[in-house]
Amino acid sequence: MKNEKKEIKYFSMFTGVGGFELGFERANNLSKTERDEQRGNEKDSSNTKQIRLATKQFTCVGFSEIDKYANELLKQKFPTVKNYGDATKINPRELSNFDMLCGGFPCQAFSIAGKRRGFQDTRGTLFFEIARILETKRPKIILLENVKGLLNHEKGKTFSVIIQTLSELGYDVQWMVLNSKFFGVPQNRERVFIIGNLRGESQPEILPFRCYGQETIPELQVIKDSEYDTDRLYGTKGIARTIRANAGGKGAKTGLYMNTIQEAVGSRQGSSASFKKSVETIYNETMKIRRLTPIECERLQGFPDNWTEGFSDTQRYKMIGNAVTVNVVEAIAKRLKKCQEKR
Repeated sequence: MKNEKKEIKYFSMFTGVGGFELGFERANNLSKTERDEQRGNEKDSSNTKQIRLATKQFTCVGFSEIDKYANELLKQKFPTVKNYGDATKINPRELSNFDMLCGGFPCQAFSIAGKRRGFQDTRGTLFFEIARILETKRPKIILLENVKGLLNHEKGKTFSVIIQTLSELGYDVQWMVLNSKFFGVPQNRERVFIIGNLRGESQPEILPFRCYGQETIPELQVIKDSEYDTDRLYGTKGIARTIRANAGGKGAKTGLYMNTIQEAVGSRQGSSASFKKSVETIYNETMKIRRLTPIECERLQGFPDNWTEGFSDTQRYKMIGNAVTVNVVEAIAKRLKKCQEKR
Protein backbone atom coordinates (compact mmCIF):
# COMPACT_ATOMS: atom_id res chain seq x y z
CA MET A 1 0.00 0.00 0.00
CA LYS A 2 1.24 3.44 -0.90
CA ASN A 3 0.52 4.99 2.49
CA GLU A 4 1.64 2.02 4.56
CA LYS A 5 4.15 3.11 7.22
CA LYS A 6 7.28 1.07 7.61
CA GLU A 7 7.83 -0.37 11.06
CA ILE A 8 11.24 0.20 12.64
CA LYS A 9 12.28 -2.52 15.07
CA TYR A 10 14.91 -1.37 17.55
CA PHE A 11 17.15 -2.82 20.23
CA SER A 12 17.75 -0.65 23.30
CA MET A 13 21.07 -0.73 25.19
CA PHE A 14 21.72 0.72 28.66
CA THR A 15 17.96 1.25 28.72
CA GLY A 16 17.58 2.72 32.20
CA VAL A 17 13.95 3.65 32.86
CA GLY A 18 12.84 3.78 29.24
CA GLY A 19 13.50 7.33 28.03
CA PHE A 20 14.16 6.19 24.47
CA GLU A 21 11.14 3.90 24.59
CA LEU A 22 8.79 6.67 25.70
CA GLY A 23 10.15 9.02 23.03
CA PHE A 24 9.58 6.44 20.29
CA GLU A 25 6.18 5.60 21.73
CA ARG A 26 5.07 9.23 21.55
CA ALA A 27 6.30 9.49 17.98
CA ASN A 28 4.08 6.53 17.15
CA ASN A 29 1.10 8.72 18.06
CA LEU A 30 -0.88 5.82 19.50
CA SER A 31 -3.98 5.99 21.62
CA LYS A 32 -3.70 5.06 25.31
CA THR A 33 -5.27 1.66 24.59
CA GLU A 34 -2.78 0.98 21.80
CA ARG A 35 0.15 2.07 24.00
CA ASP A 36 -0.97 -0.28 26.75
CA GLU A 37 -1.27 -3.12 24.26
CA GLN A 38 2.15 -2.41 22.80
CA ARG A 39 3.69 -2.51 26.27
CA GLY A 40 1.77 -5.69 27.04
CA ASN A 41 -0.29 -4.11 29.80
CA GLU A 42 -3.65 -5.04 28.27
CA LYS A 43 -4.98 -8.04 26.41
CA ASP A 44 -4.92 -7.48 22.67
CA SER A 45 -8.01 -7.77 20.52
CA SER A 46 -8.12 -8.40 16.78
CA ASN A 47 -9.67 -5.00 15.99
CA THR A 48 -7.26 -2.85 17.98
CA LYS A 49 -4.35 -4.98 16.84
CA GLN A 50 -5.12 -4.13 13.21
CA ILE A 51 -5.28 -0.42 14.06
CA ARG A 52 -1.99 -0.63 15.95
CA LEU A 53 -0.18 -2.43 13.15
CA ALA A 54 -1.40 0.17 10.67
CA THR A 55 -0.19 3.15 12.67
CA LYS A 56 2.81 2.40 14.82
CA GLN A 57 6.31 3.03 13.58
CA PHE A 58 8.72 1.92 16.30
CA THR A 59 8.77 -1.45 18.05
CA CYS A 60 11.24 -2.45 20.77
CA VAL A 61 12.49 -6.02 20.35
CA GLY A 62 14.76 -6.10 23.39
CA PHE A 63 16.51 -4.28 26.25
CA SER A 64 19.96 -4.48 27.76
CA GLU A 65 19.99 -3.21 31.35
CA ILE A 66 21.59 -4.51 34.56
CA ASP A 67 20.51 -2.03 37.24
CA LYS A 68 18.27 -3.84 39.72
CA TYR A 69 15.79 -1.02 40.19
CA ALA A 70 15.65 0.04 36.57
CA ASN A 71 14.95 -3.58 35.64
CA GLU A 72 12.05 -3.72 38.08
CA LEU A 73 10.57 -0.61 36.51
CA LEU A 74 11.07 -1.89 32.95
CA LYS A 75 9.33 -5.12 33.85
CA GLN A 76 6.36 -3.12 35.14
CA LYS A 77 6.17 -0.76 32.17
CA PHE A 78 7.13 -3.09 29.31
CA PRO A 79 6.36 -6.63 30.53
CA THR A 80 6.47 -8.31 27.11
CA VAL A 81 9.89 -6.98 26.05
CA LYS A 82 12.82 -9.28 26.78
CA ASN A 83 15.67 -7.90 28.86
CA TYR A 84 19.00 -9.40 27.79
CA GLY A 85 20.74 -8.04 30.88
CA ASP A 86 24.49 -7.50 30.97
CA ALA A 87 25.67 -6.08 27.64
CA THR A 88 29.05 -7.79 28.02
CA LYS A 89 27.37 -11.21 28.02
CA ILE A 90 25.08 -10.76 25.04
CA ASN A 91 25.59 -13.11 22.13
CA PRO A 92 24.59 -10.94 19.12
CA ARG A 93 23.61 -13.99 17.10
CA GLU A 94 20.90 -14.78 19.63
CA LEU A 95 19.22 -11.38 19.21
CA SER A 96 16.17 -10.89 17.03
CA ASN A 97 16.79 -8.90 13.87
CA PHE A 98 16.29 -5.17 14.26
CA ASP A 99 16.54 -2.02 12.14
CA MET A 100 17.96 0.35 14.74
CA LEU A 101 20.19 0.23 17.81
CA CYS A 102 19.83 2.99 20.38
CA GLY A 103 21.20 3.82 23.81
CA GLY A 104 22.95 6.25 26.08
CA PHE A 105 26.35 4.79 26.89
CA PRO A 106 28.85 5.86 29.58
CA CYS A 107 31.73 8.13 28.62
CA GLN A 108 34.88 6.07 29.16
CA ALA A 109 38.50 6.44 28.15
CA PHE A 110 39.98 4.02 25.63
CA SER A 111 43.35 2.34 26.01
CA ILE A 112 45.01 3.98 23.03
CA ALA A 113 48.67 3.13 22.52
CA GLY A 114 50.49 4.54 19.51
CA LYS A 115 48.61 4.45 16.23
CA ARG A 116 44.86 4.38 16.65
CA ARG A 117 43.20 1.13 15.78
CA GLY A 118 39.56 2.18 15.89
CA PHE A 119 37.42 -0.81 16.82
CA GLN A 120 40.27 -2.60 18.62
CA ASP A 121 40.90 0.48 20.77
CA THR A 122 37.41 0.24 22.22
CA ARG A 123 37.92 -3.11 23.94
CA GLY A 124 37.23 -3.05 27.66
CA THR A 125 34.60 -0.31 27.39
CA LEU A 126 30.84 -0.46 27.12
CA PHE A 127 31.00 1.22 23.73
CA PHE A 128 32.82 -1.92 22.55
CA GLU A 129 29.68 -3.89 23.41
CA ILE A 130 27.71 -1.62 21.11
CA ALA A 131 30.32 -1.99 18.38
CA ARG A 132 30.45 -5.78 18.49
CA ILE A 133 26.65 -6.02 18.23
CA LEU A 134 26.71 -3.61 15.28
CA GLU A 135 29.40 -5.71 13.63
CA THR A 136 27.17 -8.81 13.72
CA LYS A 137 23.64 -7.43 13.36
CA ARG A 138 24.36 -4.46 11.08
CA PRO A 139 21.14 -2.50 11.72
CA LYS A 140 20.40 0.30 9.27
CA ILE A 141 20.27 3.03 11.91
CA ILE A 142 22.19 3.90 15.10
CA LEU A 143 21.03 6.47 17.65
CA LEU A 144 23.39 7.10 20.55
CA GLU A 145 23.39 9.69 23.33
CA ASN A 146 26.14 10.90 25.64
CA VAL A 147 27.18 13.85 27.74
CA LYS A 148 28.51 16.91 25.91
CA GLY A 149 31.87 16.34 27.59
CA LEU A 150 32.39 13.32 25.34
CA LEU A 151 33.51 15.71 22.61
CA ASN A 152 36.51 16.86 24.66
CA HIS A 153 37.09 13.71 26.68
CA GLU A 154 40.79 12.75 26.62
CA LYS A 155 41.39 15.84 24.45
CA GLY A 156 38.95 14.60 21.84
CA LYS A 157 40.57 11.19 21.43
CA THR A 158 37.59 9.27 22.80
CA PHE A 159 35.10 10.83 20.41
CA SER A 160 37.51 10.42 17.50
CA VAL A 161 37.83 6.69 18.15
CA ILE A 162 34.05 6.31 18.40
CA ILE A 163 33.49 8.01 15.04
CA GLN A 164 36.35 6.08 13.44
CA THR A 165 34.97 2.80 14.79
CA LEU A 166 31.47 3.46 13.47
CA SER A 167 32.94 4.34 10.09
CA GLU A 168 34.97 1.11 10.03
CA LEU A 169 31.78 -0.79 10.76
CA GLY A 170 30.19 0.73 7.68
CA TYR A 171 28.23 3.67 9.05
CA ASP A 172 28.01 7.25 7.87
CA VAL A 173 27.71 9.35 10.99
CA GLN A 174 26.08 12.65 11.92
CA TRP A 175 26.30 14.20 15.37
CA MET A 176 24.99 17.29 17.11
CA VAL A 177 24.76 18.73 20.62
CA LEU A 178 21.08 19.18 21.49
CA ASN A 179 19.82 21.13 24.50
CA SER A 180 16.68 19.90 26.26
CA LYS A 181 15.49 23.47 26.80
CA PHE A 182 14.67 23.72 23.09
CA PHE A 183 12.38 20.69 23.26
CA GLY A 184 9.67 21.81 25.64
CA VAL A 185 11.20 21.19 29.07
CA PRO A 186 12.61 23.90 31.39
CA GLN A 187 16.04 22.36 31.73
CA ASN A 188 19.40 23.47 30.37
CA ARG A 189 20.78 19.99 29.58
CA GLU A 190 23.18 19.56 26.69
CA ARG A 191 23.80 16.12 25.27
CA VAL A 192 25.55 14.93 22.13
CA PHE A 193 23.45 12.72 19.86
CA ILE A 194 25.11 10.50 17.28
CA ILE A 195 23.10 9.17 14.35
CA GLY A 196 24.61 6.58 12.04
CA ASN A 197 23.23 5.15 8.81
CA LEU A 198 24.47 1.92 7.29
CA ARG A 199 26.39 2.93 4.20
CA GLY A 200 24.43 2.27 1.01
CA GLU A 201 21.23 1.35 2.84
CA SER A 202 19.61 4.55 4.07
CA GLN A 203 20.44 8.23 4.34
CA PRO A 204 17.77 9.93 6.47
CA GLU A 205 18.33 13.66 6.86
CA ILE A 206 17.84 13.87 10.61
CA LEU A 207 20.39 16.50 11.60
CA PRO A 208 20.84 19.36 12.08
CA PHE A 209 17.99 20.56 14.24
CA ARG A 210 17.60 24.28 13.62
CA CYS A 211 16.28 25.01 17.07
CA TYR A 212 18.60 27.65 18.44
CA GLY A 213 17.01 31.05 18.88
CA GLN A 214 13.60 29.40 19.07
CA GLU A 215 13.31 28.76 22.78
CA THR A 216 9.89 27.60 23.90
CA ILE A 217 10.38 26.98 27.59
CA PRO A 218 7.31 26.04 29.61
CA GLU A 219 6.93 26.86 33.26
CA LEU A 220 7.74 23.98 35.57
CA GLN A 221 4.64 22.90 37.46
CA VAL A 222 6.00 22.76 40.99
CA ILE A 223 4.65 20.46 43.67
CA LYS A 224 2.66 22.28 46.36
CA ASP A 225 3.68 22.18 50.02
CA SER A 226 1.16 19.47 50.85
CA GLU A 227 2.69 17.18 48.22
CA TYR A 228 6.29 17.06 49.41
CA ASP A 229 8.21 16.58 52.61
CA THR A 230 8.45 20.08 54.11
CA ASP A 231 11.17 18.93 56.49
CA ARG A 232 13.54 18.59 53.54
CA LEU A 233 14.76 22.16 53.41
CA TYR A 234 18.09 23.55 52.38
CA GLY A 235 20.20 26.17 54.03
CA THR A 236 19.98 29.77 52.92
CA LYS A 237 22.86 29.23 50.49
CA GLY A 238 20.94 26.48 48.73
CA ILE A 239 23.83 24.02 48.97
CA ALA A 240 23.08 20.34 49.19
CA ARG A 241 24.11 16.97 47.85
CA THR A 242 23.91 16.88 44.07
CA ILE A 243 21.30 14.66 42.49
CA ARG A 244 23.85 12.45 40.82
CA ALA A 245 23.76 9.02 39.30
CA ASN A 246 26.26 6.35 38.35
CA ALA A 247 26.07 5.50 34.66
CA GLY A 248 27.80 2.19 35.24
CA GLY A 249 31.24 0.94 34.34
CA LYS A 250 34.66 2.41 35.03
CA GLY A 251 33.27 4.99 37.42
CA ALA A 252 31.72 7.00 34.61
CA LYS A 253 29.29 9.54 36.03
CA THR A 254 26.24 11.29 34.73
CA GLY A 255 23.28 12.82 36.51
CA LEU A 256 20.46 15.27 36.58
CA TYR A 257 22.55 18.41 36.90
CA MET A 258 19.54 20.67 36.65
CA ASN A 259 21.12 23.97 35.71
CA THR A 260 17.60 25.05 34.88
CA ILE A 261 16.71 28.42 33.46
CA GLN A 262 15.94 30.61 36.45
CA GLU A 263 13.25 32.69 34.79
CA ALA A 264 11.37 29.55 33.81
CA VAL A 265 11.52 27.64 37.06
CA GLY A 266 12.09 30.28 39.73
CA SER A 267 15.19 28.47 40.89
CA ARG A 268 18.71 29.26 41.86
CA GLN A 269 21.87 27.24 41.75
CA GLY A 270 23.62 26.48 45.00
CA SER A 271 26.54 28.84 45.49
CA SER A 272 29.27 26.28 45.29
CA ALA A 273 32.53 26.69 43.44
CA SER A 274 32.32 23.10 42.27
CA PHE A 275 29.64 22.23 39.70
CA LYS A 276 29.39 18.73 41.13
CA LYS A 277 28.48 20.15 44.52
CA SER A 278 25.77 22.46 43.23
CA VAL A 279 22.10 21.63 43.12
CA GLU A 280 18.99 23.27 41.80
CA THR A 281 16.59 24.49 44.45
CA ILE A 282 13.27 26.25 44.20
CA TYR A 283 11.32 28.55 46.45
CA ASN A 284 7.94 27.51 47.80
CA GLU A 285 5.10 29.90 48.53
CA THR A 286 6.55 30.81 51.93
CA MET A 287 9.96 31.55 50.34
CA LYS A 288 11.57 28.53 51.98
CA ILE A 289 14.17 26.77 49.90
CA ARG A 290 13.74 23.12 49.02
CA ARG A 291 15.06 20.69 46.48
CA LEU A 292 13.12 19.50 43.48
CA THR A 293 10.85 16.54 44.14
CA PRO A 294 11.09 13.30 42.13
CA ILE A 295 7.93 14.25 40.21
CA GLU A 296 9.39 17.64 39.30
CA CYS A 297 12.56 15.89 38.12
CA GLU A 298 10.44 13.57 35.99
CA ARG A 299 8.79 16.60 34.41
CA LEU A 300 12.17 18.16 33.69
CA GLN A 301 13.09 15.01 31.78
CA GLY A 302 9.77 14.73 29.93
CA PHE A 303 8.52 11.68 31.83
CA PRO A 304 4.91 11.28 32.99
CA ASP A 305 4.28 12.08 36.65
CA ASN A 306 5.13 9.16 38.94
CA TRP A 307 6.83 7.16 36.18
CA THR A 308 9.37 6.04 38.81
CA GLU A 309 6.86 5.74 41.66
CA GLY A 310 7.33 2.79 44.00
CA PHE A 311 11.05 3.27 44.58
CA SER A 312 12.95 5.26 47.19
CA ASP A 313 13.65 8.92 46.43
CA THR A 314 17.35 8.06 46.21
CA GLN A 315 16.70 5.52 43.48
CA ARG A 316 14.21 7.77 41.70
CA TYR A 317 16.73 10.62 41.52
CA LYS A 318 19.38 8.22 40.27
CA MET A 319 17.17 6.69 37.59
CA ILE A 320 15.83 10.02 36.37
CA GLY A 321 19.30 11.53 36.37
CA ASN A 322 20.63 8.73 34.19
CA ALA A 323 17.80 9.04 31.69
CA VAL A 324 17.70 10.69 28.30
CA THR A 325 15.23 13.57 27.94
CA VAL A 326 12.13 11.98 26.43
CA ASN A 327 11.15 15.04 24.39
CA VAL A 328 14.46 15.09 22.52
CA VAL A 329 14.12 11.43 21.54
CA GLU A 330 10.55 12.07 20.42
CA ALA A 331 11.68 14.90 18.12
CA ILE A 332 14.42 12.76 16.56
CA ALA A 333 12.00 9.84 16.17
CA LYS A 334 9.49 12.02 14.35
CA ARG A 335 12.17 13.00 11.84
CA LEU A 336 13.11 9.36 11.35
CA LYS A 337 9.45 8.62 10.81
CA LYS A 338 9.11 11.29 8.13
CA CYS A 339 12.17 9.95 6.35
CA GLN A 340 10.69 6.46 6.33
CA GLU A 341 7.41 7.75 4.94
CA LYS A 342 9.25 9.39 2.04
CA ARG A 343 10.88 6.11 1.01
